[in-house]
Formats: sequence, C-alpha cells, structure tokens
Amino acid sequence: MIPATLPQGVFALWDEGYIALALLVLFCSSIAPLVLCLSVVSAHLALRFRYFQTLRYSLLFIHHLKVWVMIDVFLVSVAVSCFKLKDYSDIFIGPGLLGLVLLQLFTVLLLSRISTRRYWETWQAETEYDLPVKQVHCHNCHLSQPENGHCVRCQHKLYHRKPNSIERTWAYVLAATVAIFPANLIPISILITNGQRLEDTIFSGVASLVKNGMWGIALIIFVASIVVPVIKIIGLAYLLMAIKLKRHVHQRQRMMIYRGIKWIGKWSVMDLFVISIMLTLVDRGQILDFTPGYGAVAFGMVVVLTMLAAESLDPRLLWDEPDSTRTQQ
Repeated sequence: MIPATLPQGVFALWDEGYIALALLVLFCSSIAPLVLCLSVVSAHLALRFRYFQTLRYSLLFIHHLKVWVMIDVFLVSVAVSCFKLKDYSDIFIGPGLLGLVLLQLFTVLLLSRISTRRYWETWQAETEYDLPVKQVHCHNCHLSQPENGHCVRCQHKLYHRKPNSIERTWAYVLAATVAIFPANLIPISILITNGQRLEDTIFSGVASLVKNGMWGIALIIFVASIVVPVIKIIGLAYLLMAIKLKRHVHQRQRMMIYRGIKWIGKWSVMDLFVISIMLTLVDRGQILDFTPGYGAVAFGMVVVLTMLAAESLDPRLLWDEPDSTRTQQ
C-alpha cells in the first residue's frame, strides 16, 4: 500500500528538480487557503482591539489571495488521477480526503461572506468623514474622497485606474502566448510501464484517455488544459484591443467575458495537480514509473501569466469614454 498525501506530491516534484512547480502546487493548495483563513481571524482581532496596521495588511492578504485558493481544483484533480490509474492499481480513499472536502465547503462559505468594504466600514464608516468633495474612489477600502495622494481611511495609494494596466496586461498576455507553444508541444508527463516509455503532451494525453474509453476525464482535461488557456489569451487580447480602439459598444458583454476569464483561470492548474498526485500514487521503480516532463514547466508559466494578466487588467477601462482623462492615471 502506498499512502499519498498532499505534501508528498510537493516533495516529489521538488525531488524531481521541478522546484517552481512544487512551490506553485504548495501555494495554491495549502499556503493560500491557510494564510487566507489566518488573515480573516487577524482582521477580526484587529477590529476588536483597534490595530490599524494589522487590519490593513490582513485585508490586503484577503483581497489578493482569494483568486489563488484552489482546493476545489485539487479535489477534481484527485478524481482525475484516480480514474487514470484505476486500470493499474486499487485505490482507496483515506480520511484526509474527507478533511479536504470539508475544508472546501467551509472555504466556499467563508469566501461568500468576506467583504473588505464591510470590514473598513466597521472600522470607520464613510458617514463619519466630513469630505467636501468626492473625486476619486479608493480601490482598497471603497471610500469616495477628494483627490489626494493616499486614502484618508486605509492609507492606500489613490488612483482613478490601475497604473500601467494595459501595458502590464499586454506583457503578461504576450509572454503567455509564447509559453503556450512549448506547453503543448513538449511532453508534460512521462510514464514507463512494462518497459515501455510513454511520453505524453497535453493533447496526446487527452487522445489516450479517449482511446481507453475515459471520455468524461478526457473532456475535463481537454477543456481545462487546452481550451481554457487559449480562451483566456484570446479573450484578454480582445478586451485589450477593444480598449485600444475605443470601441464603446457591447460593454456589458465584454464585462461578462472579463468575469468569465477570471473565474475559469484557476481550473488550468488541474494538470499540475494531477501530476503531483500521480507522483505520490505510483510505486516508482516497480510496475510503473512516472515523472513530469518539461512541458509542465511551460504550462505552469501559462497558467500563472494568464492569471496575472486577468488581475492586472482594470475592467473599468472598458467603460471609459474616448476622451476620458482618467484612462491611465
């Protein structure tokens, strides 16, 4: 029997020399959820004992980490890994999986209740400020106020739109476009069974699943690993071009595209989770031997770059009028 735990997958990637992938898997599956939960606790303590800096940094962590919490993606990856190996071994569910399921349920409830704006309103309500004019909206605590250097409530830097949003988003999108070719052309995993070496790219892996009758798993991998990254790159490029050409029609549809891109972004990490899980499930050196390929590194870059691109783009630029002076202030 081979016990498989989440940390074992991280250590296995590390031992194989894929340190960046190991850190990415560890961050998305363990560190981000842990820090998010601790930040919520510290934010409540800061409100109770009136610790401004603790509240400020706790809410910054909550705001930036929400998108990187991927326990749900990890659970789906466990199911995919079990289906892929069911013909080679008997797999039994351990109590740790039940803990992950409960953690996911509580995390969903927690994320649905978290509102950084509500925390800041509890700290000091907007009605308590005597503000003569309201020229700019703080992106951090959502207080409307006169145009100064920093917010009077949270001390965050004030700006009408994210600085250099278009330039940074283009940089991430172009880098992801370059990385997506080796991600799909170079083997992402290598399986050795009965003396045969089977190198799989993302597409050949999907084809192999279809050949073995695993249509459902093949569809999940195809959508998450091939369709989603391409759609994200094309969608972000389309939104950037719409902003550049100042096409101010169909803004609502473009906002739906932007929100869809942000929502589907994390599901591309599934392939990387599957690799880390299979590394722990396979009894290496015996009947099977499994190792990641260099395509996994390129694929990890695509995932991170596209998620950073979505976070860098300021969607309000889609609504700005052509003569607006706020576009990149």
